[in-house]
Amino acid sequence: MSDTTSENNSNQQRPKGLEALKRHCIANKIDVALWAIRMLTIICAIFYVIPIFGNANNTYNKVLLANAATSALRLHQRLPRVSLTKEFLAELFAEDSCHYLLYSLIFLYVSPATLVLLPVVLFATLHSASYSLTLLDTLGQNSWWGARILISLIELQSRNILRLISFTEIILMPFTVFLILMGRAGLLTPFIYYHFLVQRYLSRRNPYTRNMFRELRLQIENLAQKPNLPLIIRKALYSMITITTKLAPVQAQAAAQ
Repeated sequence: MSDTTSENNSNQQRPKGLEALKRHCIANKIDVALWAIRMLTIICAIFYVIPIFGNANNTYNKVLLANAATSALRLHQRLPRVSLTKEFLAELFAEDSCHYLLYSLIFLYVSPATLVLLPVVLFATLHSASYSLTLLDTLGQNSWWGARILISLIELQSRNILRLISFTEIILMPFTVFLILMGRAGLLTPFIYYHFLVQRYLSRRNPYTRNMFRELRLQIENLAQKPNLPLIIRKALYSMITITTKLAPVQAQAAAQ
């Protein structure tokens, strides 16, 4: 009880205001830089959807470049020491930040598509919201109450946002094939994106893509088992499940069995 009281007293005695915010920014340069780049990502995405300033294509590229910068900084935080070893490369490709660095590089060379920016912007919103709360606490408990309410709403919906991100990651796989047919992407785009999706499936810290694959499979199987469904559609649905299962990583297939 006394420990809790002393901790609360220390939090109350901790200096607040602009001077405290300045000291916090100096002491946490990389975290503040990440927050600033994520906010820039969101702003550029808004200007892409509503092209008030500048060229929409340039703004689209700025969103992906900002995401690449965020991913690179996060990789620097997670793996500060670089070494050209098999173990380091395995650790590098296992990081979620590396996945989204690859994601930005894939779609930088593809014609702009709003769907591509959705996972980037949602991740930027989630992470910037949590750190915005830290910055607001540094300013003081009663600062920017409207922003605090918005942050609370975002954190309340964090699970649904992560599910939407994983669903978009999956949908983008056939979407890249569609982009080729429209002449808006290169022939290698789906193959490179497939490797990105495999890494997302195998992610150690984010199980949402794996869970979304399972949810979609169950929903498609339930749909295929409906008695009034035409036979040709039922066969097409089962074929889609079979192909997707064969494309799943070996480790994932073993875990499922």
